[in-house]
Amino acid sequence: MTDRLSWGTGTLTVEFEWSADSAPRIAAVESAGLRLEMPAGLPLVDVLTVRHGHSLASDRLVHTAIGHDLRYAGHEETTSARGSELRIHLAHAASGLSVELRLELPDGLAVLRSTVTVANGGEEAVVLRSIPTLALYLGGNGRSDIREWEVYHALSDWLGEGRWMHEPLGGVRFPRLEQHLTNHNPRGEFSVISSGTWSTGKHLPIAAVRSPRLGAAWAWQIEHNGAWRWEIGEDTASGYLALSGPTDTDHQWSEELRPGDTFTTVPAAIALAADVTSAIGQLTRYRRAARRPHPDNVAMPVVFNDYMNTLNGDPTTEKLLPLIDAAASVGAEVFCIDAGWYDDSGDWWDTVGEWMPSTTRFPGGLAQVIDRIRDAGMVPGLWLEPEVIGVKSPMAAQLPDEAFLQRAGERVVEHHRFHLDLRHPAAREHLDGVVDRLVAEFGIGFFKLDYNINPGPGTDRDADSVGAGLLAHNRAHLEWLDGLLDRHPGLVIENCASGAMRSDFGMLSRLQLQSTSDQQDFLKYPPIAASAPAAMLPEQAASWAYPQPEMTIEEVAFCLATGLLGRYYVSGHLARMDAERLALVSEAVEAAKALRGELAASTPFWPLGVPTWDGAWTALGLRTERPGTDGGALVTVWNRDPAVPETVLSLPAFAGRELAVTPVFPRTLPKWQTHWDAGTGELRIVARTGVIGARVLRLEAATKVASASHSATRTQ
Repeated sequence: MTDRLSWGTGTLTVEFEWSADSAPRIAAVESAGLRLEMPAGLPLVDVLTVRHGHSLASDRLVHTAIGHDLRYAGHEETTSARGSELRIHLAHAASGLSVELRLELPDGLAVLRSTVTVANGGEEAVVLRSIPTLALYLGGNGRSDIREWEVYHALSDWLGEGRWMHEPLGGVRFPRLEQHLTNHNPRGEFSVISSGTWSTGKHLPIAAVRSPRLGAAWAWQIEHNGAWRWEIGEDTASGYLALSGPTDTDHQWSEELRPGDTFTTVPAAIALAADVTSAIGQLTRYRRAARRPHPDNVAMPVVFNDYMNTLNGDPTTEKLLPLIDAAASVGAEVFCIDAGWYDDSGDWWDTVGEWMPSTTRFPGGLAQVIDRIRDAGMVPGLWLEPEVIGVKSPMAAQLPDEAFLQRAGERVVEHHRFHLDLRHPAAREHLDGVVDRLVAEFGIGFFKLDYNINPGPGTDRDADSVGAGLLAHNRAHLEWLDGLLDRHPGLVIENCASGAMRSDFGMLSRLQLQSTSDQQDFLKYPPIAASAPAAMLPEQAASWAYPQPEMTIEEVAFCLATGLLGRYYVSGHLARMDAERLALVSEAVEAAKALRGELAASTPFWPLGVPTWDGAWTALGLRTERPGTDGGALVTVWNRDPAVPETVLSLPAFAGRELAVTPVFPRTLPKWQTHWDAGTGELRIVARTGVIGARVLRLEAATKVASASHSATRTQ
């Protein structure tokens, strides 16, 4: 006899199936008329242990012996103002393990969030090696072939964040192996792995797959500030997806679960839609609903930071005072003093950790500079790199060895820094004391928290494995951030890690904005800024706008446009600018303030497709809703090659209707020509200025239906 459970909110429904002789599984999912059937063969939960391995030898997350032997033991459904929750209980008789799969469906979203908790109810310890947070078949409608799907994923690096690509899963990734002749599943997979604490340092924990035939797409994110893995694979029944935190194979993670102990996986979320852009839109709405409440989520003040292409970590009173006055004059609302404010030596990299203001840089005291910021009407901010202690820092001797990540009894050193272990109370007390002191003494309202080293697999101090020590530290780090914001609920915190090396949703669910890069070449920034909203909320994405006095007026506008469809984050030698350039900066800041309400309710799209690193043209769009209009959008368009003066934006959402195109920024420079074809839904843009340039445009669709042959040409 087979049992079946249908559970959902009306926006997304998930169907489960099980019997006395088979493990529970996901049998189907349905949303907005799209239904995907899942074949039998993939258990609802997989657990790999030392004593119970795979059912067929492989390095996969799925098809474990325990997973296939788990049996249904009950479930509970609950509802709240936020959505619906389902807890499915599973039991493994041979080991005494019990498993709880916790699934959440936020109201109004086709998004499923998952965690798994394993408890040892037996009499012997069990050594865990991996537990995927979520695994399911990609699905089909009568037939299912992994080769009809294509995957969208992103490489990342310092100065080159979020380089998205898409590729077919057929061919090289998954050739036809004729595995049915062996009566066994294949053993390989396409896996993407991140190790250490730079959770987005090489790859993103956000990706998607799409089937054009099915008109279906999945997009997912692993919500963890440490090691993770996602994989796509094929077995004899279908193609599957599995999402996981650290594993033994990839991250030296294993956990000894003693009788009575429990372990919970890192969270992951997955969205279902008709196409990848819509699926990312679902994740965007989910991120907005799931993030920590904070006044800044709505206020979004404009930030000026003195670092990028400006003071470069060498602040002094003499250098800062003119910048403060200039930043205030253009309308900045926060002024952040970046790296170097604590340094007396001139070479601060390996001495950081005490976080006491320099006396040589500020002869009248740091308070003099902070007071100038406040008197100018701005909130004062400071840069910190809290998790590190320089090897030459006084704190290196004052804190106990146990307060640092260790291997074989020695402190881990990376790039001349020790790394604090936030499981230890002395480490947390030190950081709490630093932040509380700076807030109390100087009235700091903004911190840029940087993170410039990756300490590797983890720590073996007081841990079952190196990876287990790191996971516990990662979780303690998030708890420390929660405690910090509980004590200082109005404090605004920027998440930075050498740009965006740790821009996962574990961090971004708590912190208010995210630096998108350390890229100093303004011509390299557009693909980074354009791709950022795939991985974070548009209103969190702080892409540097760093115009300089020596730039041409079009180059100044280019820099300023780069950050406008995100959290506006300004730098540059404003105090040295002439009136024309400074006026353009003021115009951009004014535009940013006018747009921030729309950004906080927008979803991204890419009218030129996936942003490419060297493309002549790059574009980012945000769908917005404005009273009195029938749908609209904001679009930033960058032209990095004047030899290619035209491009065509694909805007199918506006096809068949009149489209008004108006400039948002800049309004004082030569206009670009636009040509709208309502029949094809394409907007041709012509920039015949002979130089590089960027424009931010507003698109508003009229309720009037245009004829298929209608087109219009405007100069914007």
